[in-house]
Amino acid sequence: MPATIKGSITVDGQEITVTNPDKPLWPEAGITKRMYLEKLAALSPYLLRYCRNRLLTVIRYPHGVTGMSFYQKNAPHPLPPFVHTAVQDNIEYIVLQGLPELLWLGNLAALEFHPSLHTAGSDLPCEWMIDLDPSLEVEPRIMEAAALVGDVLSSLGLASVPKTSGATGVQIIVPVRQGVTFDELRKIGHFVGRYVTEKRPDLFTLERLKKNRGDKIYFDYLQHYGGKTLAAPYTPRARPRATVSTPLLWEEVRRNVSPLDYHLLNIVERLQSMGDLIAGVPPQPVEAIVSRL
Repeated sequence: MPATIKGSITVDGQEITVTNPDKPLWPEAGITKRMYLEKLAALSPYLLRYCRNRLLTVIRYPHGVTGMSFYQKNAPHPLPPFVHTAVQDNIEYIVLQGLPELLWLGNLAALEFHPSLHTAGSDLPCEWMIDLDPSLEVEPRIMEAAALVGDVLSSLGLASVPKTSGATGVQIIVPVRQGVTFDELRKIGHFVGRYVTEKRPDLFTLERLKKNRGDKIYFDYLQHYGGKTLAAPYTPRARPRATVSTPLLWEEVRRNVSPLDYHLLNIVERLQSMGDLIAGVPPQPVEAIVSRL
């Protein structure tokens, strides 16, 4: 058995152990653990914006994306002193605060970051997300579906930002003011979902059971709720090409871009040129719509 290579790095005054830096995590993309930690550091100003102070679930791949994986909700022990946690529903979640915790998780081969949709200790949503979930592994109509939903939101006076899930789907994000509830957003989500499924029954479904969806795209307004998670903006995904959940321009959606276009090997350059597309959208007046439903 080869000897374990071990070292450490110091970030923001915290020492972080790094083991096996040359271990392939995404072999097909040629990404080692060392490269992954470097990319995580570059992504951190963006990824942390949507993970900080939330209850974090990660998916770990100790032997890279070709090996076994497991979801981790409960924080592993012993914990470094700089890692904070919060308990909810008898689960001790990690609560990210900064780069040291992010790189510590990266060394543990946490390749996906799925934060709660609310901050620790709160039951109010941080934003509104609609999840468009294809039934097919390869869905050429996903951007068409996203554009249709974006047009409906726009007709309601709501600006939104689409993002690739990093897997097969697309999520549409609407920034909201503090105080809006999950139930209120579910009410609007159901209204929009019914509208698009009635307008395009060939494309959308509200059927929760995947076996009953056929080839339709599931308009999931129910996943956005307290205690649930969705892939964070800018999280890597454990896919062969190291795709990243990436916010898009609506013009890109209408050009039918592929979710495979955005990955760890090019996401930093994209962010350097475009910045965070979500941060540029102010909170939207969803309360006005709720009052009319």
